[in-house]
Amino acid sequence: MTIAGISLVLIMGIINLLLVTFQVSTGKRWIKVKFNWHRRLGVLLLFTALIHAILAYLFR
Repeated sequence: MTIAGISLVLIMGIINLLLVTFQVSTGKRWIKVKFNWHRRLGVLLLFTALIHAILAYLFR
């Protein structure tokens, strides 16, 4: 499955990479944010990682 000629699995992977980078940066306190943002984006990362894994499995 593609969106504008780009694989949906690739798009989800890039989103996950950005979310993981943000989570590590805020966890290490390199970027200062309130804990609520860190927690909410962690939950978002969980859901996007699950979707990414399911799509990668289905479209391999």
